[in-house]
Amino acid sequence: MAVPLRPSLSRIAVSFSSSSIAARSLPPASSRCFSLLNRPPPNYDGHIPLTKIERAALAIGSGLLSFRDPGRGDLIAALGEATAQPFFISALRNRMLRSPTGRRILRARPRITSTTLDIPALRAMAPNTLGYAYADWLDREGVSPDTRAAVRYIDDAECAYVMQRYRECHDFYHALVGLPVFREGEVALKAFEFANTGLPMTGLSVFAALTLKRREWERFWGVYGPWAVRNGWLAGDVINVFWEEELGTDVGVLRRRLGIEKPPDLREIRRKEREKRKREKAERERRDGGVAL
Repeated sequence: MAVPLRPSLSRIAVSFSSSSIAARSLPPASSRCFSLLNRPPPNYDGHIPLTKIERAALAIGSGLLSFRDPGRGDLIAALGEATAQPFFISALRNRMLRSPTGRRILRARPRITSTTLDIPALRAMAPNTLGYAYADWLDREGVSPDTRAAVRYIDDAECAYVMQRYRECHDFYHALVGLPVFREGEVALKAFEFANTGLPMTGLSVFAALTLKRREWERFWGVYGPWAVRNGWLAGDVINVFWEEELGTDVGVLRRRLGIEKPPDLREIRRKEREKRKREKAERERRDGGVAL
């Protein structure tokens, strides 16, 4: 005959069972209210659950400060996470779930770093390949794939990976279309990303165009802005590209498959403008010197 539990042990067992059921029935942190005094546990390594007030403050503060200093990648990352939840990052995740390649990415959860990618091997690939274009772009711009901050403020673990994936693939977007990292190129690429991904941070980053110089402003609205909207809207979902499997693909073939036109070479345009200004300055000095004589 079974021996009944002692009353104290029975209470402990009932209490443990009830708390386990309650824990399993709790909704995710993003959909329930809590305060600073009862912050829920993290959902993944590095996760920081935020109250609605904290999330709003993070969005406003990081947005204002990153507008003043667009080079602050940490502020832009925080702005991206604060404004993506709950709707926009979930919508992007759902677009991945509707794609066979997107689902494979979500299952495998690959990371893009200098450890997972053999950069020296990419430099040795044929010049027409995506791998070579990516390594060449990293070298030319002085960028490393290891500089992307870890996601911290998105509550759902899978959505957090989607944001991390977007963040780590950003340099592949640069390499694919050839846009540089200085402000004018970043604004153009962010406009493309907004039209393609719908993430609010990418759209908000376009306001950095207000800080461009006159020539850059005219060029953005006349050339790169229209290119970004047209190609971002019509192209396939770049979040669903398994870049690690496309390294040997001809970069032109990949652009055509995605429906992306390569924009005019921004570095070359700026170089020609600098040379033109130098010639005009030299000509003015020559004329002024002739008049003085």
